[in-house]
Amino acid sequence: MWQVRDDEPQYAFLKEPKAPEVNYYEAPIDLIARSGGEAQPGREMFINNEPGVGTNPNRNKQHAFHFTADNCIGCHACEAACSEKNDNPAHISFRSVGYVEGGTYPDFRRMNISMACNHCDNPVCLKGCPTRAYTKHAEYGAVLQDPETCFGCGYCTWVCPYNAPQLDPIKGQVSKCNMCVDRLEVNLKPACVSACLGNALNFGVVEDLPENREQGKVSIPGFPDPEITHPNIRFQQVKTMPDEVTRPDGMPVKYHRDEDGQYRPVVDQKKGVERHWNLKRLSSRENPLVIFTLVSQAALGLFFSAFLGAQLGFEPAQTLRASVMYVPLVTLAVAFAGLGMLMSATHLGKPLRFYRGFNNLRHSPVCREGLGMLLFMVFTGLHMLAVLPENAVFQSVLGDWGSYTALASVFGWLAVPSGLVGLYYMYRCYRIPARPFWDHWQTATAFVGTSLTFGGLLLGLVGVPTLMLGGQDVSTLTVLCAALVFAGCLLESLGLWRHGSEMNVGNNEGSASHYVQCTVFGKSYALRNALLGVNLAVSGGFLLGLFNAGPLMLVLAAVLSLSTFAVAVIGRALFYVLVIPTTMPGAFFWKNKDFEEHAREIGLAHMPQVGVVYHNH
Repeated sequence: MWQVRDDEPQYAFLKEPKAPEVNYYEAPIDLIARSGGEAQPGREMFINNEPGVGTNPNRNKQHAFHFTADNCIGCHACEAACSEKNDNPAHISFRSVGYVEGGTYPDFRRMNISMACNHCDNPVCLKGCPTRAYTKHAEYGAVLQDPETCFGCGYCTWVCPYNAPQLDPIKGQVSKCNMCVDRLEVNLKPACVSACLGNALNFGVVEDLPENREQGKVSIPGFPDPEITHPNIRFQQVKTMPDEVTRPDGMPVKYHRDEDGQYRPVVDQKKGVERHWNLKRLSSRENPLVIFTLVSQAALGLFFSAFLGAQLGFEPAQTLRASVMYVPLVTLAVAFAGLGMLMSATHLGKPLRFYRGFNNLRHSPVCREGLGMLLFMVFTGLHMLAVLPENAVFQSVLGDWGSYTALASVFGWLAVPSGLVGLYYMYRCYRIPARPFWDHWQTATAFVGTSLTFGGLLLGLVGVPTLMLGGQDVSTLTVLCAALVFAGCLLESLGLWRHGSEMNVGNNEGSASHYVQCTVFGKSYALRNALLGVNLAVSGGFLLGLFNAGPLMLVLAAVLSLSTFAVAVIGRALFYVLVIPTTMPGAFFWKNKDFEEHAREIGLAHMPQVGVVYHNH
């Protein structure tokens, strides 16, 4: 338990609540009632591994922060108190302070914002976490996270609209605000609230307004849509802001007040409209996921095209199934799937804890994606082993081991739904409201299109030479492979066209991502689109039978292969580096390099009362 000082000031203690029975979202404030009786009052929380129950009479009611924007002076005392209390390193901050600004001299206005975890009624971090490191407690409604259970995938940092979970790249794990439940147990407010100099932060039972407050709004300018998670934070903002407010960081987003009085994000063209290559910036921390998604989708496309083609009676696929190259082809699919699983594990902060990635199958799409791809790899590998005795090379070396055709079919058919489940939840992983650029059906067309394209291409690269060496006609197989490549490219092109059109008029962070795509990475984006057009033209020519023989076919096959690879790598790298999340509308000061430039321009960096000097920080 937290040790209360003898001289603890009165303002540090929680007051008796006068809250209604339900909150803004019509959910019971009494968490025992909300749980349907599953949670029991008086349960020990084992804070800091110590038993015991605190003296707080309201421990089973949902608590919340209350932030009065008009009072915040941007002193960062709350941020410092939080970091000190939790012993955070300099690069981790559970609570951050930033601001938005607008207007012109002499009517220039700034609104400071202090933000931490909002301990939501619908915590998307909890549902998304594959390791079940999160728990929504009936005590105070705190959403707590166990860093020791976490294996550092960072998915919770993607799905949270408020940038609350913090991924520590050094420790390889996530941690976050714990509502200072140890202080709550002894009726003390969280450390950040007690440290607030301007009486901007307060804390108590949700919907119970602090003294001298008249508003309990669920959003302020730039705050992400509260319907995503039903956050437990309430705001007061009496002073009006201009119709348009901007962020002082590098994010190309500003906020415009609509007719209903709500501020919504729009694109802020801070970087101009000039197009650049920036190929080096396509590399990011998500490179393992670029490889994972591409090789996994290639494995699915290759196996589905070869196995299903033979099962559905396509003559060239059946010929390939009976040839000596079928086992290497399936082995290639297994190897790609295995490489994908390896890349997925290396992306983790703690790769050796990969086995924890199946702990939350009930909620997490990450778990279901991993399980689907794992089962696909296993069943495809068993299918390969079952067809291995039929292979002529195997028989010439080890003799006749019999035939297991029926067993091979069973394993192959089991691999199909497993792969489809893996691909579907690979797509579902990115339907994240907190990341509008991803939250679009184009993600599905990109993933399915890549599977079709790589499947057809690899089937052709393996199958066509095999049939040619056997003296058999390759025209039918060429048409089948070209049809798969053409369909994949067409599907991806359709998705990109609709995605770009909708992002242009979306007025959200996805629109800002598309602006960056067309400017900062404009030339790389144009190259990807041009090569996609080349792929459509070349695969269409193969489909029409224009290049089915001679050296021209080999040259165009090589062009198609290289172009397909380039489209896939550039497109998938853009997918990861472009995404702009819905996050708090502040610069969070010295964490953002663009803010340093802004601070120099306006003189803030040279003010001693700010507490830091940018080039020494």
